[in-house]
Amino acid sequence: MTTVVLADDEALLRKAMAALLPMEGEITVLAEAEDGEAAVRAAMEHRPDVLVIDLEMPNVDGLGAVARIRRERPEQVILMLTRHARPGVLRKALKLGVQGFVSKSAEPAHIASVIRTLDEGKRWIDPDVSALAVVDDCPLTVREIDVLRATREGYSVADIAAQLHLAEGTVRNYLSNAMQKTQTRTRHEAARYAREHDWL
Repeated sequence: MTTVVLADDEALLRKAMAALLPMEGEITVLAEAEDGEAAVRAAMEHRPDVLVIDLEMPNVDGLGAVARIRRERPEQVILMLTRHARPGVLRKALKLGVQGFVSKSAEPAHIASVIRTLDEGKRWIDPDVSALAVVDDCPLTVREIDVLRATREGYSVADIAAQLHLAEGTVRNYLSNAMQKTQTRTRHEAARYAREHDWL
């Protein structure tokens, strides 16, 4: 029997999984969590064989919760559910030791089979997830990324220009292009947007 904690902020999906997974074989759902904070608490309290956790959640997201759980329970087996495997996210998750990645649109029978695979000590990444993760959706050039990264660190246009050996006007052009591509109004918003999309 494989024990599981389910963490997903979409109540309907979480409840459906909690009801359907035990029907697919030797799986017992010990607890459910509606956000990252609750996921950390449930994983610590119930110590499941496999933690099934959504990537996008309020308060603390899936990666944040996994990082905290890893510190306390480095041996915890984790299956991450995702709709959008952006470039960078898969790498971060694997670095944190996540053993499995499955699309949220997968059939319960498939999710149950992956849970059992992970419980046997193997890894699993859905082909559609890994395909999405290697497609680079970043529209920014290397130089635009450089100026946004420096913006995020709090440097002024003059500082960025000095740091990157560029004219101030050139830096402004790069920032303006980045703002257009991210459809934001300020360079700080553009930097935040790029950071949220794992482009920096």
